[in-house]
Amino acid sequence: MLFNFREKLNSSKFLVTAEVSPPKGTRFSVPLEDARQLKGIVDAINVTDNQCSIMHMSSLAFSKFLLDEGHEPIMQLTCRDRNRIGLQSDLLGAYALGIRNICVMTGDFPSCGDHPGSKPVYDLDSVHLLQLVRKLDSGINFAGDRLDGGTSFCAGAVSGIDPDKPLQLIKLEKKVRSGADFIQTQAVYDVGMFEEFMEAISYLEVPVIAGLIPLKSLGMAEFMNRNISGVNVPEEIMFRIKDSPDPVEEGLLIASETIKELMKLSRGVHIMPVGSHNNTSRLLSMAGLSGK
Repeated sequence: MLFNFREKLNSSKFLVTAEVSPPKGTRFSVPLEDARQLKGIVDAINVTDNQCSIMHMSSLAFSKFLLDEGHEPIMQLTCRDRNRIGLQSDLLGAYALGIRNICVMTGDFPSCGDHPGSKPVYDLDSVHLLQLVRKLDSGINFAGDRLDGGTSFCAGAVSGIDPDKPLQLIKLEKKVRSGADFIQTQAVYDVGMFEEFMEAISYLEVPVIAGLIPLKSLGMAEFMNRNISGVNVPEEIMFRIKDSPDPVEEGLLIASETIKELMKLSRGVHIMPVGSHNNTSRLLSMAGLSGK
C-alpha cells in the first residue's frame, strides 16, 4: 500500500482525517462498514484507543483491519493502560504489521469510564511517549539498547485550543519539540478562539488539524459546554440549534460553515461524529470538499 499521509502533511493540501472506534467485542463488521464510507474522501482514519476510558478492541488490531481494507490508519496510543515496556512492544508490533501513523495521548483517567476501579499506569505522559517514539525511530529502545530493526513513524499528538491556558500551550510546545509531526485538536465551535490559538502557537510551525464534532441537538451542545474542558459552543450556535426544526441538519450546516472558516486557518479538519459517519460525505460536500 502507498503511504502518503506524511507527504500530504508536508504539502499545501487541506487535509481531512476522521475518527472511528473499534468494537466492544470481537465482531468488527459494523465499524469496518462505517470506515468504508470514508474511502476516497479522507486522507487517513484515526482509530481510538479505549476512548473515554471505555473498553474496546485494541486500536492496533482494528488499525490492521483498516490497513487490510486499503485505508491509511492513524493508530491512537494512550499512556493510561501501559508502562514503557508495553508501549514499546505495541509500537514495534504495529510497525511490523505495516502501521506507519500514530497519534499519542496521555489518556482519560479510568474513573471516567466503564471500569472505574481499574488502576491507571501513566508510566509516561504524551511528551515522554513522543520521545520514546523518536528513540525507536533511531533504532534504540527507551533503555538505550540497540534494536534489531527500528521504526519510522509519522507521529502526532493532541491539544486543546484555549489560548488563555498557558500550561496547555507550554505542553503543546514540548510535544512539538519532542518530535510531533502534526497536532489534532479538540472540537472547534468558536472560530475566533481557534484563530487566537493559532496565532499563539504560530512560532511552532507544526501542521494543525482542527477537530470537528457536528452537533445533533441542543442537549449535546449544552453537554459540550458543561463537560468538555476547553470547548466553547457560542450562544449564537446554541440559538441556531434550539430554533431549528431539524437540529441534525442545522448541526451539519454549522459544521460545514466552520470547515470553510478553518480552511483559512488550519492544515485540515478532523471529523469526530457522535455515532456513525453516515453524514460525513455530505458534510464535506456542503463544505466544498466533495472532490477529495
